[in-house]
Amino acid sequence: MSETSDLYDDSPEGVVLRVHVQPGAGRSAVVGRHGDALKVRVAAPPVEGRANEATRSLLAETMGVPEADVELTSGQSSRAKRFRLKGLDAEEADKRLRVALEGARPAGGGSGRGH
Repeated sequence: MSETSDLYDDSPEGVVLRVHVQPGAGRSAVVGRHGDALKVRVAAPPVEGRANEATRSLLAETMGVPEADVELTSGQSSRAKRFRLKGLDAEEADKRLRVALEGARPAGGGSGRGH
């Protein structure tokens, strides 16, 4: 089992990613983990589905899939959401999540720059 396999469930149509969303942030970004979910911040406010759309766009960009292949399956009005990413298998999702999390190292908590 990989270090990111607890963030998603495999499905016949792709993977279903658990996401914890913090709306109204200064900028949109993947910021790390929140329990068994990928934590993201989005600049959009939680009004009229704007934060959901911003999250959908961010996930499409982060995971390298078209926006049309990212579908909100649950958590419409909650911070805890599930998004189906069509066309991704577990192995590919795992690789892309590891890359996203490597780029999400928290500022101020590490030993400076570098990997």
